[in-house]
Amino acid sequence: MATTDVALREAFGRAEPKHVVNNMSIQVATVNGSGSQSSNSVLLRSIFQMGVPISGKNLFPSNIAGLPTWYTIRANKDGYIARKKEIDFLVAMNPETAQEDVRSLAPGAAVLYDEPLNLSSVRSDLIFYSVPYDKLVAPVCPEAKLRKLVRNMIYVGVVAKLLEIDMGEVEKAIRKQFSKKVKAANLNLAAVQAGYDYATATLPKRDPYFIQRMDKTKDKIIIDGNSAAALGCMFAGVTVVSWYPITPSSSLPEAAIEYMKRFRVGPDGKATFAIVQAEDELAAIGMVIGAGWAGARAMTATAGPGISLMAEFSGLAYYTEVPGVIWDIQRVGPSTGLPTRTSQGDILSTAFLSHGDTKHILLIPCSAEECFSMAQDAFELAEQFQTLVFVMSDLDLGMNNWMADPFKYPEKPIKRGKVLGKEDLDRLGGFARYKDVDGDGIPYRTLPGTDHPGAAWFARGSGHNEKGQYSERPDDYERNMERINRKFETSRSFVPRPEIVANGKSKVGIIAYGTSHWAIVESRDQLRNEYNIETDYLRLRAYPFTREVHDFVKQHDRVYVVEQNRDAQMLSLLKLDVEASLITRLRSIAHIHGLPMDARSVTDELMTMEGK
Repeated sequence: MATTDVALREAFGRAEPKHVVNNMSIQVATVNGSGSQSSNSVLLRSIFQMGVPISGKNLFPSNIAGLPTWYTIRANKDGYIARKKEIDFLVAMNPETAQEDVRSLAPGAAVLYDEPLNLSSVRSDLIFYSVPYDKLVAPVCPEAKLRKLVRNMIYVGVVAKLLEIDMGEVEKAIRKQFSKKVKAANLNLAAVQAGYDYATATLPKRDPYFIQRMDKTKDKIIIDGNSAAALGCMFAGVTVVSWYPITPSSSLPEAAIEYMKRFRVGPDGKATFAIVQAEDELAAIGMVIGAGWAGARAMTATAGPGISLMAEFSGLAYYTEVPGVIWDIQRVGPSTGLPTRTSQGDILSTAFLSHGDTKHILLIPCSAEECFSMAQDAFELAEQFQTLVFVMSDLDLGMNNWMADPFKYPEKPIKRGKVLGKEDLDRLGGFARYKDVDGDGIPYRTLPGTDHPGAAWFARGSGHNEKGQYSERPDDYERNMERINRKFETSRSFVPRPEIVANGKSKVGIIAYGTSHWAIVESRDQLRNEYNIETDYLRLRAYPFTREVHDFVKQHDRVYVVEQNRDAQMLSLLKLDVEASLITRLRSIAHIHGLPMDARSVTDELMTMEGK
């Protein structure tokens, strides 16, 4: 037995290392533009195909190739898929960050590193594996220009051997990754095999981590949130997409382009959709409003800076009551901020986006499944309430790969809301565009092109009366604004209701939303198992808040609102909405570092605030 092994086992207080099966966090530290994305995807998918629940988080630079990037795969038998702070198995490929990455590890972690880095000299309480990547890749890839891309597949093979990942699943993952490029698949598979063979011959297993087959991913798929959103929008009947490129939303319309080309071309070969890259975000939302007024289901996708630029047009859509959908894939601000880090920092500004008095409907997905389903909800609500609907995703959800159940084919017919057709107008003789007939605040509208003289109406952004005629009369303005607010109040009964997990006995409640959900699921188990503290949980899925949210606050002495921004933005919305006597029950747990939220941070902060 090697001296280092003896020292490690003594330090860990046991004679032999215990096996840690399907419960680890693997981090690959490389450089941007090195081709590591394919290698990491293969590694992720191979573990997933072995039936082990996984998640993958990509932390990448916002500017140029060659800067550090980290990809973290979490494999967890219990199904926890939030980010885990601690790294158990590090693949160190980047000379610039290698020593810092190693120093950040807890004792007992495993480190697989490029031989010239000589990382084993940095610490004595870690398990090190050295691999001469350049020597191994040279015979596999004679073409020098390709080696920097292929050499990353070497570590896939080494990791597969050390963690006992089935090589059959690795090959299957490679064939899927390079499905249209047989030669590339064969070349990368050869590199993986070279790494596997080297590990077999020269790297005896010394760490405790293993991947073993399970059956917890059966029938599930892997997809990123933006692709799921694009699919959902297509199934929702979107016909107009206008967008301006901005990280992290660009992949949503890009995915929409690919899907629509496959499924939205008529028998005559003509597209039944229009996807336009606009000159800026203002033009993008302007096209959405114009298309929405004309009767199309229209949308755009953007991030925080784009949302800011869309403020004036958002007010136009709100006041003229034109439907449209905006996807906000949130990132860290203000200004350019950290454009490749995740956040929930646009909640408050988007809820009231524009000048004057505005209130917008927000939908908040937490998963790829909800990106798909809420896309359909968004268009239904936009047309039902004749307004913009914002879907508040984030970078973590939008750009990372997630396990998901297969999406359900929509069975409900598309509802256009209160739209009057020719027969309606013939029967009524006419209509007042902005009149509340039914008491719900929602007026009736017609679509341009309807074959009736009474179908024409102006979308007037200036003061107007119930007939849409220009007016600066105070009573006309007040009546109109009160009606629009009544429409917003009506929407409380139609937006997606929160998800509640409660035993009816706990005095401590947690409210969270979006991707924070996954940390809360794990944190609640930590609180129960480690501190014997039971909590109730409400996951917000929309704004305005439904009655269940108010009831949840009433039922608990202390309610912790967990979110990923500095200023507790959702907490601010809740304080505006609940009874004044309940405000003191609300407390904030806010994270602003731009990394996906982890359970341990929530647990620690909540326990500190509980005084324990």
